[in-house]
Formats: sequence, C-alpha cells, structure tokens
Amino acid sequence: LEQSRALNELVRGLAHEIKNPLGGLRGAAQLLESELADPALREYTSVIIEEADRLRALVDRLLGPSGLPRRERLNLHEVLEHVRTLVLAEGHLGLRIERDYDPSIPELEADRDALVQAVLNIVRNAVEALAGEGTIWLQTRTERQVTIGSVRHRLAASVRIIDNGPGVPEALRERLFVPLVTGRAQGTGLGLAIAQNLVGRHGGIIEFESRPGHTCFNLLLPLEAS
Repeated sequence: LEQSRALNELVRGLAHEIKNPLGGLRGAAQLLESELADPALREYTSVIIEEADRLRALVDRLLGPSGLPRRERLNLHEVLEHVRTLVLAEGHLGLRIERDYDPSIPELEADRDALVQAVLNIVRNAVEALAGEGTIWLQTRTERQVTIGSVRHRLAASVRIIDNGPGVPEALRERLFVPLVTGRAQGTGLGLAIAQNLVGRHGGIIEFESRPGHTCFNLLLPLEAS
C-alpha cells in the first residue's frame, strides 16, 4: 500500500513536469506541418500533434482531484492497433509486430489514453530488449474466474505482449515494477511502474513470465463493468 501511494505521487510529479514541454512540442509540430507541402509527410506531424493531445489529456486527469480514469466504451483491439502503428512508425527495420486477437472480446469501459500509454510502455520495453530486431506478438484472450488482488472476477480481458528477446534478468524480476529499477544504462526505470499504475486504476494488474527467447507481459482487465 505504501509503495502504491509513493508511485501515485511519483506519477503525479512526472505528469506535472511534462505538461509544459508538451505544449511546446505540439506548437512546433503545428508550425512544421504548415511548412510541409507533401501530404505523406504531414501525416507524421499529425501523429505528433495527436499524441501530444493524448498525453496532455492523460496528464490533466492524473493531476485532477481524483486521478481516476475517464471511462468510455472502447474496442481493445483499436488500442493495440494504435500502439502498433506508433511503434512501427519509429522505423525499426528489423522489427515485426504480429497480432493474434480474440474477436469475441466485448467492448470495455476504460480510459483509452491510459491504456494506450500502458501498452505503449510495455511494447517499447520489448523493442529495447530486442534492440529493434525480432518479433513482438500482441495477443488477446478472455479469462474466466480471475483473482486480482483480493477480488474475484467472473471475466477479464487478457492482453499479452510477447517478445522473443533475451528475457528479463533474474536479478530484476522481483523488483521489475518498482520505480527507478532498470537493467539498461539509458533506462529510467519508470515505464513499467507507470504501466502498472495505469492498469491498476482500472482494477487490473500486469503479470509477467520470462525466460530466454520468450517474455510475456499479461495485462488483465476486469470485464464485469463493461
């Protein structure tokens, strides 16, 4: 509980710090877009503007009095497709992102911006583990009789992000979701902690299993409210 409170404060602090730079980023992208004649290039500036708006909206909610997600009915696969498009647009030539979706998963009530950020953090972690070369699988399933914390859920959506990288180092596994814990020289140790926090605000949890050649992060989201 104490760790959860500390993480909430950390997330709010980070949200406050990135709020102003987001405005500058969006403004610069708008100026660049106005100078571009090629519609294909303007698609990239549109992505920057849309992502800046998404992050700004998410930051505003995190800094709000409740910090609760703004729920709306959404298609989970649309969230995953959006993340896939963003990551592939980063130009990792040796990277493949495969999909294996369960079409029977119903729409759920969730904060789209928060789920995009949670999934994006995990997928980018996988890209870094693969050094940009390898395969990531986005897989969805429904799971029945799932216990999250002390609550038993009749039905939950399972989003599995799987990669064929080297695996999570043994020394990091017990503390993987603790803020500032990282195995990379350039890492911040915040991506997975923030992802867990955002999923937790939906009553869900992120679990993982890892061995060389197979790492799977499993986001479990209750479906009862949907």
